[in-house]
Amino acid sequence: MARPITLFTGQWADLPFEEVARLASGWGYDGLEIACWGDHLDVWQAAEDEGYLQTRLDILDRYGLKVWAISNHLKGQAVCDDPIDERHHAMLSPRIWGDGDPEGVRQRAAEEMKLTARAAAKLGVQTVVGFTGSSIWKYVAMFPPVSQDLVDAGYRDFADRWNPILDVFEEVGVRFAHEVHPSEIAYDYWTTVATLEAIGHRESFGLNWDPSHFVWQDLDPVGFMWDFKDRIYHVDCKDAKRRVGNGRNGRLSSHLAWADPRRGWDFVSTGHGDVPWEDSFRMMNTIGYTGPISIEWEDAGMDRLTGAPQALEFVRSQQFEPPAAAFDAAFAAH
Repeated sequence: MARPITLFTGQWADLPFEEVARLASGWGYDGLEIACWGDHLDVWQAAEDEGYLQTRLDILDRYGLKVWAISNHLKGQAVCDDPIDERHHAMLSPRIWGDGDPEGVRQRAAEEMKLTARAAAKLGVQTVVGFTGSSIWKYVAMFPPVSQDLVDAGYRDFADRWNPILDVFEEVGVRFAHEVHPSEIAYDYWTTVATLEAIGHRESFGLNWDPSHFVWQDLDPVGFMWDFKDRIYHVDCKDAKRRVGNGRNGRLSSHLAWADPRRGWDFVSTGHGDVPWEDSFRMMNTIGYTGPISIEWEDAGMDRLTGAPQALEFVRSQQFEPPAAAFDAAFAAH
């Protein structure tokens, strides 16, 4: 069960796509999880220029790389978010931001997600990874008091906005893998249950398993994988390190910058945090996950040119085949 190991290009979008491909190939990656920003992949250009996607494939081929998933977290975030504000302006293209009218931004972001599904299909890719955004994340502290009606309306809003997008995904035979993540409609175990219920458990909507977001919430990433085994459509390997327990550092991190020692947790390069990686890979074997393992490099305390090849080596060390027969089969009488 040699799963391909890919590098997510989202944190490398300041570099030209070809340069990222060159680096990843030199380190020994099997492929790229291509982000739909920077110059890496433009789904509008893919819709307007018949030859554009071939230029992406040509670059991959030049460096002996493949693509199994593409990602559009930034535009997916804007589909449901409320408020839409300067944070979105900073990360969205002018084409999506437009005049900044919030509902217009949401509608244009939804159109881009539909185009992302179509681009994936043309690339021969079956999975799009991303975020959904959420109109109710702002209520997470539950104060001022939040009624159940408001919460229920948030799940309805998600379903109303994402069902038409998922119609296109189903039309072209592509799946959406939502990354369970704070600030999204599904950010922990029970919100994932509620999210799937809100859209009637549509098969086109699954999950991107990224354990870093579970660690600092004190959730069990391995148990999550087991319970949602039929919905694990993609795996991102990212790590997180907890720094709570000193009576000062809190889970919510006090509006402090990444790598500030006063934070209660940080993202760290894969293998340097608190994710139970061996148990996680054993569970992947158990549930029969055979898709790509994508390394998402995020570490404010380590240079990415060090972190990316080191993470690849670490993940390779965790990939072992399940036994062909039960270990106690040799004890049977013959």
